[in-house]
Amino acid sequence: MSRPDVVVTGLGATTPLGGDVASTWDAMLAGRSGVSALTQEWAAQLPVRIAAQLAVDPSEVLDRVKLRRLDRSQAIALIAAREAWADAGLADGGADPERLAVSVGSGIGGATTLLAQDDILEASGPRRVSPHTVPMLMPNGPAAWVGLELGAKAGVHSVASACATGAEAIALGLDIIRSGRADVVVAGGTEAVIHPLPIAGFASMRAMSTRNDEPEKASRPWDKARDGFVLGEGAGVLVLERAEHAAARGARVYARLAGAGITSDAYDMVQPHAEGEGAIRAIARAVADSDVARTDIVHVNAHATSTPVGDMLEIGALHQAIGDHVLLTATKSMTGHLLGAAGALESIATILAIRDGVVPPTINLEDPDDGLNLDVAAHKARHLEIPAALNNAFGFGGHNVALVFTRP
Repeated sequence: MSRPDVVVTGLGATTPLGGDVASTWDAMLAGRSGVSALTQEWAAQLPVRIAAQLAVDPSEVLDRVKLRRLDRSQAIALIAAREAWADAGLADGGADPERLAVSVGSGIGGATTLLAQDDILEASGPRRVSPHTVPMLMPNGPAAWVGLELGAKAGVHSVASACATGAEAIALGLDIIRSGRADVVVAGGTEAVIHPLPIAGFASMRAMSTRNDEPEKASRPWDKARDGFVLGEGAGVLVLERAEHAAARGARVYARLAGAGITSDAYDMVQPHAEGEGAIRAIARAVADSDVARTDIVHVNAHATSTPVGDMLEIGALHQAIGDHVLLTATKSMTGHLLGAAGALESIATILAIRDGVVPPTINLEDPDDGLNLDVAAHKARHLEIPAALNNAFGFGGHNVALVFTRP
């Protein structure tokens, strides 16, 4: 049996670069950094005092009463989903609720709610703990709120695969439509854990940049002076649709989600496989699943978090799985690392690169690693006709996800 084509008809985001897709994309193309100093009192004693915070706070978008019932990760997932839904032309109908599914994940979930309510418990006793605590901290909370908002009845799913979450949620959406269970899937990722405990934990692992005096230069994938990732927050959501369903309602199509590859390393909890074996297999599987020739994949939005080991392992994996003809970028150089939302936001950037024929820059690449032997759109955006592109996402636990997008 032939598989249905799956297309992208809606995009939504709220990020450190902008409160929606358009402003985020404009900032990316301009090479603007979303990283800044943490000026909150709680950050003063931390070894890392920088992060990529949201450009537009959820309180500027959502009703204050509703916000009281939402963890920050849930609020921004709703904001991104509403934008994607409207962008797809579905706000006034066009999707059968029983043929509509949701696949929205978070790598960490409602951690800030858990920590805040524990502080209240310790300071004031159990009667002061919010009755909304459990729904706010549940890892499936963002997906559930999006499903409730849109009336999805074909299943609401919450993937949790660390920094590969957003990409894996999109891959699950592809599978759901291919299986025939739904015509439309709202898919993506969300994360909002800029808080002293996660920062202290990542810092103790020596995973984060300590370039506190130069926040905008701290995220520097592939640069010899890179010293770790910069924590970011945000959400990215795509509307995936069976191509025939989109055509029947006259929907505008951004791109085709042509294939996905998912593997696991079975190697270490936090270190990637020493030869990048799992990443190589994920990329190769995505290409095979897409039925796209490797030579047609001319652009890669790399995972490239700005860590000393991971950045170069991905370069080696790309060489083996695709070849040396691709133009790379690492948009985390501008957004920081959005953890569970990273793969979704970077999928949006990949789709827009295909649409506009322009690859956003990798900023802060001043002294490239000696092993960086692939072409990079460094410092400024580069124009390129892109028939197909790849987005990679890798996460703690050995999760590897690769997605192939093509022109409509």
